[in-house]
Amino acid sequence: MAFDVVMPQMGESIAEATILKWHRKVGEQIGKDETLYEISTDKVDAEIPSPIHGTLLEILVDVNVTVPVGSVVARLGDASELGQGGSSKEAAKAATPAPSATIPAAIPVHPMSTDDDDNSLESRLRAKSSPLVREMAKQHGVDLSQVLGTGQQGRVTKEDMETYLAGGGSGTPTAAPAPVSGQMPRMAAAHDPSAPTMGAVPGLAVPPTPHVPAFNAGERVKVEPMSRMRKLIADNMVNSKLRVSPHVYTVFEIDMSNIARLRAKHRGAFEESYGTKLSFMPFIMKAVIKGLQSFPVVNASVDGDNIIYRQDINLGIAVSLDWGLIVPVIKHADSLNLGGLARSLNDLAERARTKKLIPDEISGGTFTITNPGVFGDIFGLPIINQPQVAIQSIGGIVKRPVVVTDENGNDAIAIRQMMYSGLSFDHRIVDGAVADQFMSVVKKELETGAFGLE
Repeated sequence: MAFDVVMPQMGESIAEATILKWHRKVGEQIGKDETLYEISTDKVDAEIPSPIHGTLLEILVDVNVTVPVGSVVARLGDASELGQGGSSKEAAKAATPAPSATIPAAIPVHPMSTDDDDNSLESRLRAKSSPLVREMAKQHGVDLSQVLGTGQQGRVTKEDMETYLAGGGSGTPTAAPAPVSGQMPRMAAAHDPSAPTMGAVPGLAVPPTPHVPAFNAGERVKVEPMSRMRKLIADNMVNSKLRVSPHVYTVFEIDMSNIARLRAKHRGAFEESYGTKLSFMPFIMKAVIKGLQSFPVVNASVDGDNIIYRQDINLGIAVSLDWGLIVPVIKHADSLNLGGLARSLNDLAERARTKKLIPDEISGGTFTITNPGVFGDIFGLPIINQPQVAIQSIGGIVKRPVVVTDENGNDAIAIRQMMYSGLSFDHRIVDGAVADQFMSVVKKELETGAFGLE
């Protein structure tokens, strides 16, 4: 009997996924728990293991095709069964979720919905639009069940929301053409905030932004479609910078000589005790936690006219990958000591690079740290990771001559390990004075703290 391989549920808010790569060809054997294929969702890329030992009999979903959770994507079985399936009728099942699949709804269907079955797959997928769409709906007070969706199974896309809003919330948006079978759903183009809108005229859409060619005829170029992850990064960055948070920046110079001394003195004993390497980052994370505890608004979020003060500190640490950027989250970071932070950081970073993270490990962050300094960066001014209100950039730690003053007030020039650190913050709720006070706490802790090592 052939075994159906279904698209797994990678998290309650995830309704679909895209096949990135198949690790076996039809006719090849695979062992249980060996990687069978790779997928990409709107939260994470992941390697999916084979549920059984057997032979890959059929591949029903090609690379770069997006299907709902629960869809049959392949079949495994005994090599003697090769060639017994593969009919067009069976292949069509790739677009149909398995009967046993359950997809919890992320947003309740409006009680005025006219659907006969509000718990149907279509209703649930429609409600489970991307986090960006749900945020847009919340900001504008829109009930997603009233928006005509043109995405997979009627799912509301960002473009659907923009069309709906441009039409004055009339509920009659212009439907976009359905994607051709085998193609990924079309991603909406970035909205130009300078473009005129006609939101006051129901039924009229925002005029499209004129396309400016990226290259001229005859130029030697290589054209490569954006990956799903790159599209999501681009959309989230445009949304954060141009539509949500008024970004303001501050940069502090921090003497890291104290940390360099502690690290050199205790590195061997630390690694022996905790079984992991001691870098500069756990010290920085510990100092940031103290700053967030001192100024909770930097660890908050905005919900309409309300400020949401997070009671836990969940640190997101940006990790650069060959195929994009991901931000694993260390939950309850304020409950961990230096060793716990180091172990969590190194574990999440390694699993991010090997596609072993689960969606819960890249969600729920309350503050993000990014470290471009490892690539030689002096300092950076990053874009805020929504729905957070601040993000801190760590520049390179380099030896520089600086003026130091001794206890008698005498000045001298000395070589110190110096670092610039930039903070991008949301000026809706974080004032400049608060941002600088937060950074002052981080600076003082790094320059004078003992971090439980002495």
